[in-house]
Amino acid sequence: MDKKGKSMKLKKGWKVAFTLPLLIIFFIVVIIPFIIGIGYSFQEWDGFAKHESIFVGMQNYFEAFKDLRFLNAAVRTTIFTIISVVTVNFFGLFFALVVTTKLKTRNIARTMLFVPYLIGGLILGYIWKSVFSEFFLSIGWGNWLTDANKALVAMIIVTTWQLAGYVMIVYITGIMAIPGDVLEAAQVDGAGYLQTLFKIKIPLLMPSLTICLFLALSNCFKVYDVNISLTGAGPNNQSEMFSLNIYNEIFSLSNFGYGQAKAIIFFLIIAIVTFVQVSATKKKEVLM
Repeated sequence: MDKKGKSMKLKKGWKVAFTLPLLIIFFIVVIIPFIIGIGYSFQEWDGFAKHESIFVGMQNYFEAFKDLRFLNAAVRTTIFTIISVVTVNFFGLFFALVVTTKLKTRNIARTMLFVPYLIGGLILGYIWKSVFSEFFLSIGWGNWLTDANKALVAMIIVTTWQLAGYVMIVYITGIMAIPGDVLEAAQVDGAGYLQTLFKIKIPLLMPSLTICLFLALSNCFKVYDVNISLTGAGPNNQSEMFSLNIYNEIFSLSNFGYGQAKAIIFFLIIAIVTFVQVSATKKKEVLM
């Protein structure tokens, strides 16, 4: 074997050495528990005494579709997700367009806009909780977190604040990948800023939009940390989302099998929605 062949074989060996442990961990931590969870979803079990688990077949799934609290959480999560996906991507793209100009403080702006994503939903929720309750109450706006509709708006604001800077990074990468000669040609042809934005930049940003919509959809559907720290599902469970409903079913009410059936339904909904979204937006992508 020549040196080139040995070098290629060595590179493949290093790839396997680095990749295999991660695949094993992923299989143990994600795949195996998921398969076991599917089995538990067909049982009536409190999560503790395994010998007392009873096989109930599809009963847990049928009960889930008759559970008004679960269905209300589903509707609420859908409304929250649709609005949040729009606001997150709107502000993410807006921020990306601003920080890719000749703005002198663009690097500082990028950092400041990305920081909320690094803080984490739990901490952000507790920080904004004092704003929506104590500060708003002090200026006469009332406590938003005691009103179901305003509590949902509060969650949308915090989620947008958290994720907009994250998707901004993806949009920045897409904007910087647009060929300069294409933009220069548009300027020579007399295209204004808005014409360049809607006729050139946005069509060429469709691959970035595909990624950002996927990230926003999956994160918003799975929202849990902001939900529990900001509203705690209040008032009277009227701001309870999918994930928190499943958590409460399993750990608060000890309905492990029933809660697991809800989790499987939740997984299927996210998988179908994100698959449709990725398929639809990929068809709109423009090759450069």
